Amino acid sequence: MALRPSSRHLRRLAAGAAVLALALPLSACGDDADASGGGAPQPVAEIEAVKGKTTAIKLDEGFVEALGSLGLTPGVTGGARLVKGSLVFPISGGNVSVFTPGEVSPYVIGQLQHEGSGLTLTAGGTTVRLSNFNVDPGVSRVYGDVAVNGETAVTSAYLFRLDGRTLQDLTTIKDGRFAVLEGTKVFISDVAAGLLNDTYGTKAVTDQLLVGIAKITVNTTSA
Repeated sequence: MALRPSSRHLRRLAAGAAVLALALPLSACGDDADASGGGAPQPVAEIEAVKGKTTAIKLDEGFVEALGSLGLTPGVTGGARLVKGSLVFPISGGNVSVFTPGEVSPYVIGQLQHEGSGLTLTAGGTTVRLSNFNVDPGVSRVYGDVAVNGETAVTSAYLFRLDGRTLQDLTTIKDGRFAVLEGTKVFISDVAAGLLNDTYGTKAVTDQLLVGIAKITVNTTSA
């Protein structure tokens, strides 16, 4: 699908929709039921390709301390970086459709991909790799692949949950070419907690463990 709006104003709306698509998974989701009647709702904007820039997670001190107590060392893989206490993952792609709020719920659907990068957790001779993250804006979840010592354990597992109640106002940089969303809390999911506990023989990891605070920088002109 191509970007529907044809005028300059609507193209700017669609670019803003890419930012909105990033904001939605970082906030509370809507009701499960769709509005009824009047035929199938049509999106007000569609973006076929969302490209760059990065998703960064400023690691919480409690998360780092929890890893230390378990003897786990965090690291990165692929295109990810660990910079001044933040994990940084390149955005590799995605797509977005935005509907009128109230017509359907959730009113933003799509995905935000981070292929080819990830997080590693190492203890002794065991390394767990969480990678190829995919944000699902409809359910405020992050999915990804899990490998243990290089062997794939599961693909598209539910790894993180997102809470955007602390999300700050949107800002733009470089003459509006990039939008920045910061403040969303990132937690370990119950699925990932169970996997890590089983792998490392502990019960200390829970879905209340705050990984850190997310900062998403997205290219609004790449659609």
